[in-house]
Amino acid sequence: MIWTPFLHAACLTLCAPPLQDAPGAEPQEPEAPKAQPAAAPPADLRLHAERVYTGTGEILKNALIEVREGKISSLRPGRSAPEGVPQVKAITAGMIDLSARLHSNFNSVEQSTEVQPHLDVAGSVNLYDKRFARLARTGVTTILVNPLDRNVIGGRGVALKTHGPMEVEARRLKARPILRGAIGSEPSAANHAAFGRPTDFYSRRPTTRMGVEWEWRKAFFDAVAAKRLPEMDFPGAEDLREALAGKRTVMIQAWTTQDIRTAVYLDEEMQREGFGDLDLVIDAGAEAWKEPAMLVRNSTIVVLPPHTAGGRIGSDGAFLAWNTANQLVEQGLTVCLSAHGAGPGPATLGHQAGFAMRGGLSFDQALAAVTTAPAAVLGLSDRLGTVAEGMDADLALWNGRPFAATSRVTGVVIDGTVVVNPR
Repeated sequence: MIWTPFLHAACLTLCAPPLQDAPGAEPQEPEAPKAQPAAAPPADLRLHAERVYTGTGEILKNALIEVREGKISSLRPGRSAPEGVPQVKAITAGMIDLSARLHSNFNSVEQSTEVQPHLDVAGSVNLYDKRFARLARTGVTTILVNPLDRNVIGGRGVALKTHGPMEVEARRLKARPILRGAIGSEPSAANHAAFGRPTDFYSRRPTTRMGVEWEWRKAFFDAVAAKRLPEMDFPGAEDLREALAGKRTVMIQAWTTQDIRTAVYLDEEMQREGFGDLDLVIDAGAEAWKEPAMLVRNSTIVVLPPHTAGGRIGSDGAFLAWNTANQLVEQGLTVCLSAHGAGPGPATLGHQAGFAMRGGLSFDQALAAVTTAPAAVLGLSDRLGTVAEGMDADLALWNGRPFAATSRVTGVVIDGTVVVNPR
């Protein structure tokens, strides 16, 4: 073998001892391989829409929505629809009905006495009622179920999703407490004077509108007195005191202007007496358009009933003007719309929003009246009413512009579950 400079260099390289750390230097550990970022778990559901009406005034075009664990995890506009992903014309948040009126019998109300503020209607809800599924098919994803308005104060309402497990507590939302009552002819309809010996517990007051108002005032005065005099305490007194303290919303059915006026005067009387200020919501306020200044003065929220062909509605024959919603919104009032539990057909909650637009509401105002406004009444604005990341995946899928006469809900998602498949 001929010894060359190249072989000499190679030999020195191979035979040289390994390099040692300098004296006193810390031993160098080999670098660990850099961890790769964990891939995001696959979405439980993906939807693509030409328009997403977020409920905040923003419209996202060609948006891709991803859902994980019942929540909206991603909302990205300007995306093309991936293969196999359902495509629809428009998406809005699921609609909310604060006056669904699923109770049509006496099982939801205890009529032995007129004032039952401590009773919870959740115990009488029948989740097997087909009206839940019918409401869901119209894009209504959350409802407020209240007792039947046969008592002056009927009890506590319960907010529920229209689809889910067949257990009330599993569907129940931790909403702001609602105390339900009524003013008008309905609470006194079955009562009568005792001519001689009473034969049933309907032989009692109230038998008139004046008597209904008296029951409301007496209930609040007695609740305040019971705080000073424990011997006067009665079931539900604490619920009434919470209502006076503003910790519990008081929702009063009042169709006509005289009954709306009575409800507002009741609240103002409680304020003058120093008892508190009611967080008042007028339900079925068909004639609220007649005296809107009174409602503005008291910052009262109004839930409007559904439109009818003739304008007359309710047990008291109240007249709902075609532009009532617009008149109230122009005065600065918060307005919610209701379909009173109407299923698929020409009178759904989406149709009510469309009718309100014909009466002058803008699209954004009509959308708010069935999404963000009722969500705020329930104290659930952090979960319901808008399409945004982190919100409940309650969505209504439309085949055209929402609320248009030619459009309808073709798909529904509740808590990330496809209830009505848009395919």
